[in-house]
Amino acid sequence: MWRADRRGTLAAAAYQVLGACAALGLVLASKLALSAVLDDDEPASALVVPLVLLALTTAVSGAVGSLQGLQQRLLGERVSQWIWRDLLRSAAGVELVEYESTAFLSRLERVRTNAVGRPLTVVTSLLGLGGSLISVLALSGALIAIEPLLVPLLLLGGVPAVLISRRASRAEYAFSRTTTRLGQRRGYLKLLVSHRQAAAELRAFDAAPELLRRHAADDQEYLGRLERHVQSRRRLVLAGLVGSAATLSLALVAIIALASSGRMSLPEAGAAAIAARLLAGQLSSAFRTGGTLIEAAPFLRDLEDFARDHPPRTESGSRRRLQRGVEATALRFTYPGQQRTAVQDVSLAVPRGQVIALVGENGSGKTTLAKLLAGLYRPESGRVLWDGEQLPTDDLRASCSVLFQDYLRYQMTVGENVTISDTGRELEPGRVRRSLEQVGIAAAVDRLDHGVDTVMGIELAEGSDLSGGQWQRVALARALYRDTDLVVLDEPSAALDPRAEHELFRDVRGVLGGRSAVLISHRYSSVRLADHIYVLHEGRVVESGTHEELVEAGGRYAELYDLQAEAYLS
Repeated sequence: MWRADRRGTLAAAAYQVLGACAALGLVLASKLALSAVLDDDEPASALVVPLVLLALTTAVSGAVGSLQGLQQRLLGERVSQWIWRDLLRSAAGVELVEYESTAFLSRLERVRTNAVGRPLTVVTSLLGLGGSLISVLALSGALIAIEPLLVPLLLLGGVPAVLISRRASRAEYAFSRTTTRLGQRRGYLKLLVSHRQAAAELRAFDAAPELLRRHAADDQEYLGRLERHVQSRRRLVLAGLVGSAATLSLALVAIIALASSGRMSLPEAGAAAIAARLLAGQLSSAFRTGGTLIEAAPFLRDLEDFARDHPPRTESGSRRRLQRGVEATALRFTYPGQQRTAVQDVSLAVPRGQVIALVGENGSGKTTLAKLLAGLYRPESGRVLWDGEQLPTDDLRASCSVLFQDYLRYQMTVGENVTISDTGRELEPGRVRRSLEQVGIAAAVDRLDHGVDTVMGIELAEGSDLSGGQWQRVALARALYRDTDLVVLDEPSAALDPRAEHELFRDVRGVLGGRSAVLISHRYSSVRLADHIYVLHEGRVVESGTHEELVEAGGRYAELYDLQAEAYLS
């Protein structure tokens, strides 16, 4: 709270103090009013001051509650934003390979849905606890002045509430951990049935009824667990209520007994009863809000541990120019939780200005190898050398540009879709234009309502859209705009029609502008234009050479090439 909004925290604390003073004033005004009423010697005018004070403190007490709620809402939003920014910075700095781990994804989901969803509750509870404690001290002082024996009686009633809160906290955290996976699945099904990208296929296959059935089954399972959990929590709440009621009842009986014995005057007894009622309420509030904080503590610890284990990146890598080439030696990599090695003992070279192709069947390790070359994954063993030097991973990543086959379609303008790849430099409209022209999409962009300033997508704004092939060209322009000396192209023509593909690869070196490139493709009409081809099988390089050399060798490449060519020749 202090980090997110110091002034707001001080204002909220001031409201709590004011609320406590109002409660104390209410007790004092009540005593004065009772004394004036019960004293026959006092004139009627003596009631004016106590009644005005009583009205004033009552009004202040009511107004402060509303002001507290508004301030806590504002402060809670600022705290929530601060925590979200902190979490997002941590998530943005996580190594890419972590996202291949089920354990990490479950942990991230738990933190995202639980820890960051509680700031408003925590802020409200923390401020409420502070206000309650101030009120408890003030009202305890008033009761001590009237009758000291009443204070320990009321305080002892809070011991069961503390024990109940601790038990409830453990139960709440255990429930959250056991339902994380179920919550993820429910969220996925909700998104699948309602997302635009899935709408066409679900209708084509009439798959929605089955997904709705699964979602209903998961809902029912979650509801059953929640009902059992709520039933358990309900018993704890009832136990706490019985304890609070019993404690207040004992205090009121004690007041009656003390007044009957003459140890208290009637005005003192009336003030004590009001103070005891207010004190019991504040104690109940303190224990309740304290219990909420205890309940939130494991989730906040989750968030704290996540931020500690995944500190945000404070520095980005330095971009290097390529003079001779990139060389990989004996690379080996295995995904988390997997037994099979994805890439094993792979060595290859990407000379400056040349196009290197990676081919092979699905699952042969092509994309994994490309991510190793681009610094997105760290190899278990082996090295990636940039002009003979092993760069820090951040520098290697900063020196490469990548176009993935599952590229993103940003709900931003066309220009922002291109420049998002190089935000560390000042925007250059001329470079945006050249990038669009290089990939042959500039004319289509010009036909949009606002050219490069046209917002793409219709989910966040009334924007425009492009065809799949046009989007792929925009993604390629994004990779070229980054202006690095090594470009990794993973299926860059998958969504292009034959004419567009032919135009793109007819002058592939002109499009690349002298850059070195690693090309992954299943289309051998594109692959044959590469300077050197590496054939992968089960994570290993089994062949390499030019297109002509590999066809003549009659190995795996020739077999795959003949299978594809046969479809056209027949």
